[in-house]
Amino acid sequence: MTADPQRQPRPQPSQASPSRRGATAFAALHRAGEPLLLPNAWDHASARALAGQGFRAIGTTSLGVAAAAGLPDGAAATREETLRLAVTLGSGPFLLSVDAEGGFSDDPGEVAEFARELYAAGAVGINLEDGPGPAARHAAKIAAVKQAAPGLFVNARTDTHWLGDGDGTLARLDAYQQAGADGVFVPGLTDPRGIETLVRHLEVPLNVLYAPGGPTLARLADAGVRRVSLGSLLYRRALGAALEAVADIRADLPPKGATPSYGDVAGLASPTDAPGRGGQQVAGHSGGSGGRCRGRSAQS
Repeated sequence: MTADPQRQPRPQPSQASPSRRGATAFAALHRAGEPLLLPNAWDHASARALAGQGFRAIGTTSLGVAAAAGLPDGAAATREETLRLAVTLGSGPFLLSVDAEGGFSDDPGEVAEFARELYAAGAVGINLEDGPGPAARHAAKIAAVKQAAPGLFVNARTDTHWLGDGDGTLARLDAYQQAGADGVFVPGLTDPRGIETLVRHLEVPLNVLYAPGGPTLARLADAGVRRVSLGSLLYRRALGAALEAVADIRADLPPKGATPSYGDVAGLASPTDAPGRGGQQVAGHSGGSGGRCRGRSAQS
């Protein structure tokens, strides 16, 4: 990538910056007693609500970000939307890891620049996927990111199991950890024995995707998994709940499931988001509609 002579060098976080301290804390969560359970948010409200449930670290879901913007997932179409969400969430009361697809470019330099912007926004982790591309290209992206933002936790994802090439998994993961990845991610891998085999050959923490009906969190921990991501599951469940609710209402039935009140959701706003309106975290859910907020209906 040719440097832009008009672009000034971006300031780098200092050794004692919040981003660097947060990145250290995030890395430590991968080596604590239990695996890191990482829920994935798609906007400010979902992230704040999850933080209110006690999650110290929260990821983003590329599917949720893309679908909310009416754009395709996994097509390098949501660079700006992803960065905008990172800026929104980067100062939140949680450690933020961003799903950046493949880095929104095949150019390692451009991927590194994007990672540097995420780190400056307050993100402490980035998820980079390889897709069907060559392992060498993905390794070059990882190395470039680690050079540009050394404190950023790089979770290198391989899609071998989703693409039907499970036999190539170990070789790819080895290339990625040698390139500097802080962790590796193998979505689609659910067999505990296969997980144990990978863990024995890895020098970095292994991340898997939670699979409803698959191994329990306890079984994954026993197999050596250090991070369990929920991916787009929560976003898809939220859409499913909305469709179930409207179907119940259409059938003249009361909607089932927990419903946060208007006040609960309004309280998720940061104090700086709405002058004069304090922010708070959702402590729980209620079936009622809650009170009114500055004259707006609780049904709005």
